Amino acid sequence: MKVRLAYIEEPPFYWTADDGIIKGSDIELADVVLRAMGVTAIEHHRTTFAELLPGVQDGRWDMTVPVFITEARSRYVTFSRPVWALGDGLLVRRDSDKQPASYTAVARDGEIRLGVVSGTVQIEAAKAAGVKQGQIVPFRSQADVVAALLPGDIDAYPSTAVGNRVIAKKHSGLLAIDLEAAPGVAVPVGGFSFNKENRDLIEAVNLQLQRYLGSADHRARIARYGLSRAEIDSVVAK
Repeated sequence: MKVRLAYIEEPPFYWTADDGIIKGSDIELADVVLRAMGVTAIEHHRTTFAELLPGVQDGRWDMTVPVFITEARSRYVTFSRPVWALGDGLLVRRDSDKQPASYTAVARDGEIRLGVVSGTVQIEAAKAAGVKQGQIVPFRSQADVVAALLPGDIDAYPSTAVGNRVIAKKHSGLLAIDLEAAPGVAVPVGGFSFNKENRDLIEAVNLQLQRYLGSADHRARIARYGLSRAEIDSVVAK
């Protein structure tokens, strides 16, 4: 049995290492779950964020790596049970005088330019806090955003706090800031996505996730990528 899994380049969750091996906390999670189901071959498909969900919707791959679950996305694909809950953070230059601690602070400043990957949930989170459309600069990928941030073409990159800490470790000139959560807003959760018609695969993956999430092996694996109990405890209990 073969499963086609689509991923994008966003460490520590999923990325292509220099030796060509596909790595990441969510890549390992998919591998463990699918192998437990009896899958003998996992075919990895690298794609862009913009094509990730459309690709599973039209059958180019069977499932995608976990992404944030939203009502809008759920109209087109079916998500697995949540596998993590991740707060947002900002990546800024260490020498910048613009280091806001919240989306509200970005909105209040009015001139901070946020580089975003098109289609990500951080865009709506920023707008909900009052950030103006003119402050939001869209890019195709995380690598493109970082390439614009380093020379100062933009002021900050909103993404997951965990992911931004990984990037900051690779670039000494960048600083990762954990953003303050908006009052009354739950930490967003993410899950694998599937074509709505692929019910057998969805049910099989959910069954294995129920058995595996929060296990000692799961916690040990994610810890190697910088994730902690905080990122999974709330979804394990569901």
